Amino acid sequence: MSQKKRRVRFAPSPTGPLHMGGVRTALYNYLYARQAEGDFILRIEDTDSQRFVPGAEEYIIESLKWCGIYPDEGVDAGGKMVETPSERHPHAPYRQSQRKPIYRKYAEELVNNGFAYYAFDTSEELDAKRKEAESLKKTFTYNHITRKGLKNSLTLPKEEVERRLAETNNWTIRFKNPENRVVKMDDQIRGHIEINTDTLDDKVLWKAADGLPTYHLANVVDDHLMEITDVIRGEEWLPSLPLHYLLYEAFGWEESRPSFAHLSLLLKPDGKGKLSKRDGDRLGFPVFPLKWVNAEGEVSRGYREDGYYPQAFINMLALLGWNPGTEQEIFSLDELVKAFSLDRVIKSGARFNPEKAKWFNQEYLRMQSDEELAKEFVPILKENGIDTGKYSMEYLKQLCALIKERAHFTNDFWTISHYIFTAPQSYAENDIRKFCTPENLENIRKVKDFLEKTEIKEAPYAKKEEAVSVLEERLTGYIKENGWKMGSIMNTLRLFFVGEAKGLGIADIIYFIGKDEALNRISAALEKISIER
Repeated sequence: MSQKKRRVRFAPSPTGPLHMGGVRTALYNYLYARQAEGDFILRIEDTDSQRFVPGAEEYIIESLKWCGIYPDEGVDAGGKMVETPSERHPHAPYRQSQRKPIYRKYAEELVNNGFAYYAFDTSEELDAKRKEAESLKKTFTYNHITRKGLKNSLTLPKEEVERRLAETNNWTIRFKNPENRVVKMDDQIRGHIEINTDTLDDKVLWKAADGLPTYHLANVVDDHLMEITDVIRGEEWLPSLPLHYLLYEAFGWEESRPSFAHLSLLLKPDGKGKLSKRDGDRLGFPVFPLKWVNAEGEVSRGYREDGYYPQAFINMLALLGWNPGTEQEIFSLDELVKAFSLDRVIKSGARFNPEKAKWFNQEYLRMQSDEELAKEFVPILKENGIDTGKYSMEYLKQLCALIKERAHFTNDFWTISHYIFTAPQSYAENDIRKFCTPENLENIRKVKDFLEKTEIKEAPYAKKEEAVSVLEERLTGYIKENGWKMGSIMNTLRLFFVGEAKGLGIADIIYFIGKDEALNRISAALEKISIER
């Protein structure tokens, strides 16, 4: 007998931007499906009408596309929205709001078979019960004990139940937990789990007010109808696992019940608590894949807009909670598919390290060809007012080859090399005081005369390394011959070329700005600093 085809789903709710923890859940589902040559389904669980946020569904789809995570079935599968069943997508639609007629039938089935009941308590009445319990320093739970004294089809006369069902929509269907029963469950990450039903509350499964199911009913029904074999989701759903086991049992679907795996949380950098948007705002890193603008116009940063490569973002996320069992850290998506397994997913929370995230991007940046980096650099130069027509692609390729070793992002390229394209308009006062002594300025004038007489190859010379090496050898040789302090001369030149005593090597700077520009910058700095002093 052949093994059943593995089918997994990522089922986010469109209640806001997709958190990076959600992306990790999608990634692990995707890797699991691809390795098993199974199906990855994207389902939108939009049954919470009160928390629905316009644009959130589109954000989820765009985020997954940016990450290279494409569903085999579901919303936007194959590049288009799937809303009606077809031969290719028989399980459509994939938005729960479009599946609305399905759920009431299953909820009523549970009632008819004694596994659920109608509850007529108003929110005000339940709030009063909670406050009463709080006053006694207790917690109110709608369960097998309290339900006996509340307004529901277990306590009210049949005629009264029928009247309320017909005349109002202020009622729900609640699951009827069995009394003093041990639910035995298995989790692919956490192992065997046992829970007594006396600790559980009777969750709402369906609401007459909006005609929609809650998460619990909808996801169990949909997972069954969509033939999901494995549910891989966040640990926040672990407390719901007993109810879901009991629902599969109540429906008689135990043989087709999926395997469950609950992923650990992503933790703050200090390891204390779940990673949140506030942590990102406070410490200066994004927690969302893409930029998000909320209804109030508040902007949340995104990894894409911060300059991360999607491959680096995915690589970083994969290792937040999963250990490949080797020293390897850089994985392509195909390599992740081959290496991934749920038995190497850790049970404890995974601490997020923003510096490690930058490191991953730096590694991917260095893997890019110089031509690819040069193409990425062109729009950055244009944004900063540089006429890129003055610079050949070969020139920019040579510059990118040099500065990429100092960068985490291509967005850093301008910060690292802006002085290559624009001469400094001012000079750091601290560096002037430190290096611009009368003696040192006189020596710099002699260096300028030396450079005027020296043959200098300029970018984009075919043998760039040789040209820079020859110039550096001649310049340092001249400084040594005169017995001058190497640091004083080089830092003064760097101050004149850059505006401060830091930056690329002097020979590299001269190579890229050219001999004439180098001499002009020395002259301009000598004149300005002499006047100011």
